[in-house]
Amino acid sequence: MKVALVTGAGRGIGREIARQLAGHGMTVFAGVRDEGHAPEGSRPLPLDVTDQVAAANAAKLIGEEFGRLDVLVNNAAVCGDFGVPPAEATAAHMRATYEVGVFGVVTITHAMIPLLRASGEGRVVNMTTRLASLSLTAAREPLNTEWAMLAYNSAKSALNAITVLYANELEGAGILVNAVDPGHCATDLTGHTGTRTAAEGAAVAVRMATLGAGGPTGTFSSEEGPLPW
Repeated sequence: MKVALVTGAGRGIGREIARQLAGHGMTVFAGVRDEGHAPEGSRPLPLDVTDQVAAANAAKLIGEEFGRLDVLVNNAAVCGDFGVPPAEATAAHMRATYEVGVFGVVTITHAMIPLLRASGEGRVVNMTTRLASLSLTAAREPLNTEWAMLAYNSAKSALNAITVLYANELEGAGILVNAVDPGHCATDLTGHTGTRTAAEGAAVAVRMATLGAGGPTGTFSSEEGPLPW
C-alpha cells in the first residue's frame, strides 16, 4: 500500500485530493490545521507547513511507521492579495503569500525527501496555476482584472521554478516532480467563483500522483495538457 501526504487537506481541492488518493487504496496523511477537517478515509496529521519543527515531526512519524513516502502533494497556499492591483501590492502581501506557498513547500519537501528517496518511486505534485505562466502574463493574460495578482501569481511562478529544480535533481532517484493547474475551481480560495468543482480540480493532481515508472517529470500542465512556463 502506497503512502501519501497532502498538505492543506482540510478543505477545497486539497481535501478532495486526499479523498481521491485514499480511494486509490493509499494510506493518506491529511496535513491539516484542525484534525476534524480531515476527509473520511485519511489520517489527520496536524501540520503547519511554515513550521520546520512540525515538518520534521511529520517526517519522523511517517518514517517510523512506514519507512518511506510514496506521494507528496504540496497543496497548501494562501492568496494574500486577491483583488489588489500589482502597483498597490506591498511587501506584506508578498511575505504572507510566499511564507506558505513557497517557503512552506520547501520546508515540507526538504523534510520529506529522505522518505521519498526511500520509496524508490516517489511522486511530488505541486499545485500551481496558469496565472503563474510568464508566457501568458507577458501576453497580457490576465490584464486589468482581479486575477492580476503580484504576490499570488509570482509565488506560483517561483513554485514552478522550484518544481523544475527538484525534478532535475531527483529524477535519478526515481522521483517524479510535476506542477499542475487544477483550473478555476469553486473553493474558499477563489471565493467560490470558479466554474469547476474541487473534485474536478483534484483529478489532474491525482493523475500525476499515480504516474507509473517512466512518467514525465519537470512538467507544468492542466487537465487539458501542457501549459507554457
